[in-house]
Amino acid sequence: MTTFDSITRPQRTEEAEGWSVPVQPAAAASGFEFDVAIVGLGYVGLPTALAYHGSNSRVLALDVSERRIDVIRSQQADLLEVDQARLSIALDHPGFTLSTNPDDLSRAAAVIVCVPTPVDEHLIPDLSILKGATAMVVDHAVAGQVLMLTSTSYVGCTDDLLVKPLMERGFTIGSDVFVAFSAERIDPGNASFDHDEVPRVVGGATAECEEEATKLLLRYVTNVHRVRSLAAAEMTKLLENTFRAVNIALANEFADICRSLDLNPADVVDAAATKPYGFMPFLAGPGVGGHCIPCDPHYLLWQLRKQRVAAPMITQAMVEIAARPNRVVDRVQEVLSGAGSGMMGTRVLVIGISYKPDVADLRESPALEILDGLIERGATVAFVDDHFDDVTLPSGAHLTAITDPGAFQAELVLLHTRHSSTDLTWIEPHQLVLDTTYRGVDVPQRVIL
Repeated sequence: MTTFDSITRPQRTEEAEGWSVPVQPAAAASGFEFDVAIVGLGYVGLPTALAYHGSNSRVLALDVSERRIDVIRSQQADLLEVDQARLSIALDHPGFTLSTNPDDLSRAAAVIVCVPTPVDEHLIPDLSILKGATAMVVDHAVAGQVLMLTSTSYVGCTDDLLVKPLMERGFTIGSDVFVAFSAERIDPGNASFDHDEVPRVVGGATAECEEEATKLLLRYVTNVHRVRSLAAAEMTKLLENTFRAVNIALANEFADICRSLDLNPADVVDAAATKPYGFMPFLAGPGVGGHCIPCDPHYLLWQLRKQRVAAPMITQAMVEIAARPNRVVDRVQEVLSGAGSGMMGTRVLVIGISYKPDVADLRESPALEILDGLIERGATVAFVDDHFDDVTLPSGAHLTAITDPGAFQAELVLLHTRHSSTDLTWIEPHQLVLDTTYRGVDVPQRVIL
């Protein structure tokens, strides 16, 4: 076996019961009740559990939150259409079991941890959820299991939270149990890339661990790229999202430069994107939200600070990203001033508050900080978003979504997130529109961020 190699699983065939896949983990035939257990049923864990079930695996889907289990059972989870269909099938199938009981983990041939790794208000990694989940896995580990971490974290995390504690319990890694890291690659709301078709990177604690983890992944993904170590796999994920963060910061800065030169940044980006090599388009916007870009680079920077290693470009990119929502508020004030108005008492309507189109997710959404900033400067604010009835802002202020945006008579409309369902036909020709998406609406009084 070579390292740094890619392995493609045999072409799967569609069947009424799911996908027929010939690859089996070595432990699957060892008397376990479940082929795989998924720990954490959020935006990563639930689709992963459904994908495994679709590959004819016996799945234990575990979350410690009874409320989350109820949401899933009632089919109210925010999922792509394909996963909604999978969930409907899985809930009526004996091969898919929902649970909140950690004791069930010992009944699974493989356990995959899919829990959040956020940062706190000081941008320090908050490892409490991950530590709780991995401790639970270690406590219930039994011989023969494949144990895989998918949550983005610092380099060395899998060793610290799985390998060492398992060894302290007396397990021999690579023969008793098999430990690996393979970061999730799910893009919420993106129906163009089914996550089963996106290649996965995997690193094992030993060559045997890597081999068993590869077999486990190939039960539902198309391609697996193997790297030499757990650390290399962990660093790969950090590179992916740090790359995006740095380029988004550049795109935002370049958009500001274009506006200062009376150029449309979207036109410039589209033109540059015609080059078939050496360029990748990144779009400017009101800020960065979600589970990855605002958080993951801070895991790397936190680790580098502990080692006294400088990363000035990454550091500055994250500073710029954090400052972007406040710049949106500044731009609102600038646009109003140019129209002969001020912020105090002005009605500002924010269109879309989720962090990206077509997802019901407010994590790290710039809209929350923007709304707080507008309120702090005296504006009368409201929002409309098909995905949310109300929202509590970081300041504690509570807003209820309006149902008739035209009736609000906004003096400035701020387009933050345009869902596919967003209706903008109510906008009047005289209304100021600040388009933070740079390509969201064509109205007479439109200005860009």
